[in-house]
Amino acid sequence: MKVHAVSRWILLADLAWCFAAFVGTVALRYDHVWDPANRTTTEALLPFLAGTAVLWFFLSAWMKLDCFGGGWRFPAVVSQVFLAVLCLMCVLLSAGYLWREYVSRLALSYFGVLLFVGFIGIRYTAQLLLLARHRAGDVRRMVIVGADRIARELALKIKRHPEMVCEIIGFLCPEDNGNLTPREPGDAVRVPTMGVTELLTSERVTDLVLALSRPALPEILNLAGRCRERGIRVSFIPQPYELYLSKPALIDLDGIPILELREASAPGFFSLWKRIVDVVLGSLLSIIAVPVLLPVAIALRWTKSRAFRREKRCGKGGKSFLMLRLNVDREISNGTQFERMLVNMSVTELPQLWNVLRGEMSLVGPRPDSPTRVKRYSEWEQQRLGIKPGMTGLAQVHGLRDQNSSEEKTRFDLQYILNPSAVTDASILLQTLWTLTTRLLEYSRRTPPQRSTKGASLFSEVTAHFLEENLQSAHRSQPSAD
Repeated sequence: MKVHAVSRWILLADLAWCFAAFVGTVALRYDHVWDPANRTTTEALLPFLAGTAVLWFFLSAWMKLDCFGGGWRFPAVVSQVFLAVLCLMCVLLSAGYLWREYVSRLALSYFGVLLFVGFIGIRYTAQLLLLARHRAGDVRRMVIVGADRIARELALKIKRHPEMVCEIIGFLCPEDNGNLTPREPGDAVRVPTMGVTELLTSERVTDLVLALSRPALPEILNLAGRCRERGIRVSFIPQPYELYLSKPALIDLDGIPILELREASAPGFFSLWKRIVDVVLGSLLSIIAVPVLLPVAIALRWTKSRAFRREKRCGKGGKSFLMLRLNVDREISNGTQFERMLVNMSVTELPQLWNVLRGEMSLVGPRPDSPTRVKRYSEWEQQRLGIKPGMTGLAQVHGLRDQNSSEEKTRFDLQYILNPSAVTDASILLQTLWTLTTRLLEYSRRTPPQRSTKGASLFSEVTAHFLEENLQSAHRSQPSAD
């Protein structure tokens, strides 16, 4: 299966934009005057342009800055490009500080802003062009042979990767009698194996993928041979194959393909680094969270007699611990508007910073499930227990919450476990901030404006809200005068 080479074009566009950003920087910093004879505007800044091109080339390879890894999402694009440009600018500003000759720090700042905006624009434009190709039907038409979890997972991943320029038009399910059943929306039709090739040709299929959980039948191998004769590209998922938590490496031994499955493992220092970040950043976030949690906890203590609750959860290796959260039910269809806001903005989960500081949880990782739910895990889902659970994770920034199925969340959690890195953690934290900001804006648009004293604190707003609710409740409980 040949993947569309979008990343090379994006890298070339990035390098071209580096030069354009350099020209724009000189124009902004020096009043739109380009003077090649001016040593300050050219010779002193040109080494930074060359350094930017070299550094960005290596950053793109290391961080996979085409931003299509894991599926194209705009918040992920912004967070990854932001981290890469931040790293680049730290190097450039440090070099500018150590440079013996004068270099305008303001010019370097302009350069960084232009780079960030341009790189985002390049990736967004690439996404629009790919979507245009899909709408125009200029895509490879693919059929998957198989109907189990591996086939479904392959279809989902291809759908989330527009850079492959592929469209799944159907599935073929092999049966014990040697026939193939097309599985598409609508009624299934039994087709003899000899007629499948004609069916694929009539549907203008360009790719056939064998995604079988058991060894291929002779009929399937014959089908693959006939498809190749007719110009249909054939790919397959080797068996046996663990879909997750293994990094395949293809070895060509004199024409014999050998697929080596390597265990996914984080660098030796990653666990120590992750724990240091949890303690430092968790302590900082705890200080910031106190002004938010204090009035909310007082209000909950007043109305519900208890501000916090402890829920039993399973951590790394299935070890149970008590997770701290605000005393608000997750299912709040009948709850107050204020409680719905707390759950929607994930304020109820802020007390788990205490679990992070205790070492029971991490800032980033799979969300912990209850022992009852863990007991129903399949062998595939149990791999989520391989690392410490987190307050946020890849599944959460994709919009999955506690009410979503474990299988949906496992798909993203194992993707995170397979590629652990400090950059991934930082990107997920930035995407979480994006998600919470988006929810806050959506909530403010849905909620009608209410009169409030300018500059009122959160404590006074929460107290007023609960006073109003209790007064209304007391009024309803009084006997009628009629």
